[in-house]
Amino acid sequence: MKKKQIASEGTLVKVYLFLGLLLFLIGCKSKQNLSASTINSIRTELTSSELKNWYQKDYALDGVPGISLDKWYNQNKKNPKNTIIVAVIDTQIDKNHEDLKDKIWFNTKEIPDNGIDDDHNGYVDDVNGWNFTSNKNGDYIVWGNFEYVRLIREWGNLFKNKTLDQIKSDDLPKYREYLRALKIYEGEKSDYQNWLQASKYSVNMFPIVKDSLKHYFPNEDYSYKQLDSLYKIHKINDKTFRQRRVDDDRDIGAMIGFMKTRFEYGEETLEKMKETEREVDSVTNKNLNLDYNERLLIGDNPNVLEKGYGSGRISILKNGFKNIQGHSTKISGIIAANRDNHKGVKGFSQNIKIMPLAISFSGDEHDKDIAMAIYYAVDNGAKVINMSFGKEFSIHQNWVSDAFKYAEKRNVLLVHSSGNNSFDTDKNPYYPSDSNFEETSEICNNFINVGSISSRLDSTFVSSFSNYGKVNVDLFAPGEEIYTTAKNNAYESDSGTSLAAPMVSGTAALIWSYYPKLTAAEVKQIILDSGTAYDIEVIVPGTEDKKVPFSELSKSGKVLNVYNAMKLAEKVSKKKK
Repeated sequence: MKKKQIASEGTLVKVYLFLGLLLFLIGCKSKQNLSASTINSIRTELTSSELKNWYQKDYALDGVPGISLDKWYNQNKKNPKNTIIVAVIDTQIDKNHEDLKDKIWFNTKEIPDNGIDDDHNGYVDDVNGWNFTSNKNGDYIVWGNFEYVRLIREWGNLFKNKTLDQIKSDDLPKYREYLRALKIYEGEKSDYQNWLQASKYSVNMFPIVKDSLKHYFPNEDYSYKQLDSLYKIHKINDKTFRQRRVDDDRDIGAMIGFMKTRFEYGEETLEKMKETEREVDSVTNKNLNLDYNERLLIGDNPNVLEKGYGSGRISILKNGFKNIQGHSTKISGIIAANRDNHKGVKGFSQNIKIMPLAISFSGDEHDKDIAMAIYYAVDNGAKVINMSFGKEFSIHQNWVSDAFKYAEKRNVLLVHSSGNNSFDTDKNPYYPSDSNFEETSEICNNFINVGSISSRLDSTFVSSFSNYGKVNVDLFAPGEEIYTTAKNNAYESDSGTSLAAPMVSGTAALIWSYYPKLTAAEVKQIILDSGTAYDIEVIVPGTEDKKVPFSELSKSGKVLNVYNAMKLAEKVSKKKK
């Protein structure tokens, strides 16, 4: 997930908050529609402490474009009676995290660790969920192919070295996807090979550069600012980092420039450089390797949709295997972190349980695992399914589409992150999706696609990394600098549409905990209709300065608002009675 700096500490916060409260008290409706003039009049910067939970704030009360969760809890004193299960289809999870350990779903029909499928659901010892990327020995996938690599490998026999006039009409859609995959593969392969060379060079050069800089900094206590000043004095040319690497420049200006570049990339130590080298090497030789098949570790056939693979171990730590529990832990904390333990962060409700379903690793998820995880979630009681992952290709989209429809028939809501590619999903496919990208109609009515916004009410309101789309992105939610639970029982801030999607999942679960008779389609429409509309122009992600009205970047043109959603849910529920 891409990181981005947001607003720094300011000194006028109290004044702005007072103005925001004053506007609220004199009747600014419910702030569902905020004009540019109103926005500009009470803009604010956030303190470091406020950044930790800015997304839960309310615009009218706090001057922050959050989702108004705090406002809901400040005004609502009723306790819901219904517990809602949210399935988080993601990586493995840190199930022992202090803020999550009491919020993990428990399968009461299964006896732990007896090697028997007690509830006859096809999964042995699935006490807390299921790990589709592990085997019975406790091994698990860390690195896997990107989907376009799998596609090239699987469809290569059909299309390799063939021209358009040699392709049957029925195969044309696949052929076009094959060519698109091939183009991306060739570009990525070249980029990563160059990056790997640069990483190896950096690891080798670092001790030499460090020793050279001791002449100026005997205690090795230099900062980026000091390096930059020294570089301006000693540089003898304006070569790029790559040019100096190729030429193997060793002049003092090149040495200082090397270290300055490493600081820019957050690689101030040799260990950090070695870590980058290991990561890039793995992507180059595993994710992008046409001959690498991560599925051999699992032992199943990824082209056959059936149960019988994986394990019930959702939190595995094993020597020689990278810890991949971080992403799901972050997502789950946003949705359901304990609100009553006075630790860390607060989720959306104490009445939410997380059902962890692991399918993700470094690489692209298999369509088989996506579909099987959805079936598992629906069959085992989940009402909401959070999917904070995505890819640009889908070999077995029909499997996932059928699973979507299965969830729709059983009244389960699907929430998906729109992706961090800075592109228009109406023009560039991004999966999984309720669109097949060939027809205009959606395949189901229980799917919400979520983009990311920042805390900045200016032209950078929409996150620069976020995908968007007037047709295929439904609404936006906060996704920048979100403070949440992290692996190893820690907390940290992160950014990405992955963190925007669970905002919607948590809201849906909160709605259902109070109003269980609403349908998935009704909950979806309530969330979209109740959002906050901001009347401002924003920079289109992926462009330098192209601006459009914020309303043009999603179907609803709005930002998630929990308070408004709960009020609207109450009205809709009363009408049903």
